Amino acid sequence: MSLGHIRTFRVAAADLNGQMRGKRLPRSAFDKLDQGNTRLPLSVLNVDIWGADIKDSPLVFETGDADGVMMPTERGPVPMPWLETPSALVPMEMFSDQGIPFAGDPRHALRDVLKRYDDNGWTVRAGIEMEFYLVDDSGPDLAPPENPQSGRPLQGHAILSLRQLDAFDDFISDVYEACEDMDIPAQSTISEAGLGQFEIDLDHREALRAADDAWLFKALIKGMARKHGMAGTFMSKPLPDEAGSGMHVHFSVTDREGRNIFGNGGPAGTPLLHHAVAGCLEAMPASTLVFAPHGPSYDRFVPGAHAPTGACWAYENRTAALRIPGGAPAARRIEHRVAGGDNNPYLVLAAILGAALIGMEDGLVAPPPITGNAYDMDLPQLKSDWLSAIEAFETDPLIARIFSPALIRNLTLTKRQEMERLAEIPPKSHWKTYLEAV
Repeated sequence: MSLGHIRTFRVAAADLNGQMRGKRLPRSAFDKLDQGNTRLPLSVLNVDIWGADIKDSPLVFETGDADGVMMPTERGPVPMPWLETPSALVPMEMFSDQGIPFAGDPRHALRDVLKRYDDNGWTVRAGIEMEFYLVDDSGPDLAPPENPQSGRPLQGHAILSLRQLDAFDDFISDVYEACEDMDIPAQSTISEAGLGQFEIDLDHREALRAADDAWLFKALIKGMARKHGMAGTFMSKPLPDEAGSGMHVHFSVTDREGRNIFGNGGPAGTPLLHHAVAGCLEAMPASTLVFAPHGPSYDRFVPGAHAPTGACWAYENRTAALRIPGGAPAARRIEHRVAGGDNNPYLVLAAILGAALIGMEDGLVAPPPITGNAYDMDLPQLKSDWLSAIEAFETDPLIARIFSPALIRNLTLTKRQEMERLAEIPPKSHWKTYLEAV
């Protein structure tokens, strides 16, 4: 985008919770961004959900809270259409003074996984389904939003309802226009199962770019909802009696000649697809902390919340954690359906793609695909609570093959601190912390 009419802009990188951390800078600073003049403490990408330093963090107590160098990503500046003043955001990554990627930067974690694919001669493409709620947060409790046409709170469920889409047409149209301006490939929109719940699909792109899209899309939805007098949230279950929100990741892998290594010309897929499925299943329980990173995330893992809790796979079966969609063999892919909407997209894609790569490298064998309703089956389970998820992520050998020791340490320290502090807040007030932070 051109910055000709922009007088100030933001620079930001993703912290471990996916929140944007950065600065507002004058237009005159833009041309110097790639010179390494933008500095922030390394610890800022590993603060807790409230922005507090992590006690006993080596980033603070062993390094003296040293500065890192923020450098612009390949994305370049994008507009921020939800603000009244014309503004731009420049996505950034964190490095040391020596130019070494900071291991606590979640974008680097995904980049490291994708480098291993590239070493095998493979490229990953991903498409992401983003579920979210529009809510009224003006009262003591969250409530469904008003219907913009009638001015009355939403009543009754409207899954796949065109009437509901039309009622929120002004908001959705502004989101699509903003996506075009921000180069976010928004595709179909549906009204989902919950009151005020929607899903917008982001088209397949190179996986790092897809994670960028998801990260920016979250900021867009939250900002545009406020512009329309509502709150937009990716909390996994903001309304206790409604369906949970997830983030489904579709991915495929191509070789140097552009051939899909998962497609064999038929519906079954190649042995590499089956190995990738096996790796995803093997790492799924220990990856729970990435898929459900917050205390309220576990409210989604209950019957009726449309959240897979058992590690299994199937062809064309939406109750399974891993689904192999139908369609043309050339487009054969895996749909990973576990993550809640409140995740960090960089960590989620790193966990999923890292597990799939381990499966392919080790030749892991997948169990037979299920048929029928996965919710009624006795299956290996994801971790059912926050503490168990933290402990599994911290000690699991497959996780250690996906993420660096520094990121594992920083994330588990962060989550233990958040768990301790959240216990002091009444559960009915938890939403005030997470509504727009996730």
